[in-house]
Amino acid sequence: MLTGAALLLAAGAAAGADWPQWRGPNRSGITSESSGFPGGWPPKLLWGRGVGAGCASPIIADGRVYVMGWQGRGTGRPRGNPIGTDTVYCLGARDGKTRWKQSYPCRYQGRFRAGDTAQYCGPLSTPAFDKATGYLYTLSVDGDLRCWDAGRGGQPVWAGNLYDTYKVRRRPDVGRGIRDYGYTGSPLVRGGVVIVEVGADEGTVMAFDKTTGRRRWASALTGPAGHTGGPVPLTLRGMDCLATLTLTRLVVMRADAGQEGKTLAAWPRRTDYACNIATPAVAGSQVVLTSSYNQSNTALLEVSADGVRRKWTSRRNALVSSPVIHKGRVYVTGGSLMCLELATGELKWRGGSFGHGSCLITGDDRLIAFGRGRLVLLGASGREGNYRELARVDQVVPKTCYPHVALADGILVCKDLAGNLACYSVRTSD
Repeated sequence: MLTGAALLLAAGAAAGADWPQWRGPNRSGITSESSGFPGGWPPKLLWGRGVGAGCASPIIADGRVYVMGWQGRGTGRPRGNPIGTDTVYCLGARDGKTRWKQSYPCRYQGRFRAGDTAQYCGPLSTPAFDKATGYLYTLSVDGDLRCWDAGRGGQPVWAGNLYDTYKVRRRPDVGRGIRDYGYTGSPLVRGGVVIVEVGADEGTVMAFDKTTGRRRWASALTGPAGHTGGPVPLTLRGMDCLATLTLTRLVVMRADAGQEGKTLAAWPRRTDYACNIATPAVAGSQVVLTSSYNQSNTALLEVSADGVRRKWTSRRNALVSSPVIHKGRVYVTGGSLMCLELATGELKWRGGSFGHGSCLITGDDRLIAFGRGRLVLLGASGREGNYRELARVDQVVPKTCYPHVALADGILVCKDLAGNLACYSVRTSD
């Protein structure tokens, strides 16, 4: 017979952590969820399906997979910028069956699209699920910010268009030509608001009441939005803050009551072709940035109430993929997977071939990497001093793996740019 304490431990081990938003529970690429190794690897394929084109990553919450995709005329590579439909799907995580779906008219790409139009399409922003309300928040490439009641068949709660409401203009040339990919940042739910990088003259970042959609505050920082996955929570001296990488700088702003949107610190970071794409990684007061082209580096910044200080710069970098910080290491996916020493930026190891893929860290110190159609499990402690695969699955999806991998409740979900979705189980019982 199990004692009360043992029962609690058993329940905790069985319960799965949700992956409810971009980059997981804390927007860090880290989960308390076990990898399932060794019994659950190689993982078992549960189901696969298409959900429409787009770079939006899947999320997992309450046993459901939420994901977005675009369908329309000439879906493969349509001419011009046609209006088709974005569809928001709620799928059973175990069986892939559609629990509900909702669609609305939307362009193939943002209305001010400029540059690299063959490289992306459809929704770029990842949905966010709010457990307190049961609402799901989505943002289209063309600025449609919408709230859906996930528990009531995805019924619309409120909606608005950021371009129309705030007269947002095309992003400017910040070096070597104009690039405007539309809305890329993913909604962030904090307390009673949903926070979005809008890119307007009234505020670069705005917070909206999560139940009504009414604007609650706008940042003192104004001007164009960046091309990353959006703001990342950061705590400084007990102050609730947000780190946002815009087109030209990293900005840390306050988000605590009465000080919302006030700029606390900033650091210049301008990448050619407006390609500040990878979302900043945060650990305590430290922020890791990575980008390519004229930058072609990864940098560690120390943020304080007095400003920002650069601690190191490494020539190892990513273009698109967001880094992950874990136990004194930084993991960066830029073609191969690289492990850097957090304190110094020294390269500890590199290996594999993942293109513009992604990685996440599990609660049992494993690293799951996804890219170029392959799914790989590695140790994340760094003690081995080299790249060592523990298990691997090839030919997971056929197209570019911009969408980041998600893990929750023993379920791994992978997706590619074309909307091919593959769901695996790492549970030993499957």
